[in-house]
Amino acid sequence: MSVKEVLEEIEKDAVFYSESGGGVTFSGGEPLKQPEFLNALVTECKKKGIHTTVETCGSAPYRVINRVRDKVDLFLYDVKIMDDRKHRKYTGASNVQILANLRKLAEDGGGIVIGFPIMPGINDDHENVTRTAEFIQSLPNVKRVKLLPYHRGGVEKYNSLGKPYKLGRVKPPSDERIGSIKRKIEAFGITVGVGGG
Repeated sequence: MSVKEVLEEIEKDAVFYSESGGGVTFSGGEPLKQPEFLNALVTECKKKGIHTTVETCGSAPYRVINRVRDKVDLFLYDVKIMDDRKHRKYTGASNVQILANLRKLAEDGGGIVIGFPIMPGINDDHENVTRTAEFIQSLPNVKRVKLLPYHRGGVEKYNSLGKPYKLGRVKPPSDERIGSIKRKIEAFGITVGVGGG
């Protein structure tokens, strides 16, 4: 689709944005992997007064983030695993650039809410939760976290694509486990919500 076509779709719901205080969220995949297209879209949204959110894992050169930063009202920025070796094992990529970008974005004053996907047996251990909370606490201008409990919604998508689902044995976390993690992070003075909404 062209920028014009996407913008026409976005504008169809403009009345809802003004009534609800909402806007448009660019997600994916990873929207920062299409930097020219994303920049053009957020630029046009900004001109029209439409609130913009970018959901990202931050895996892009910082210059890409910086280019759209002043046109993006909110970044929903995922932090998954603090240990780089373990991050590579489960995501296939290093977290060094991801964490450095998050720190720089926070220092530059971008609006940020941290998304913390909770994957039982992968990143919900005491050490990772504590290191994640310590890192977030150290960031300027970032005081909100959304816990995103793992769910099995992707299983059918993978099946329909004929791809193996590598997390087949992972079960969603219990409400008690999410509550425990929430309290641990709140103890660092961070506001914590649960769920993607």
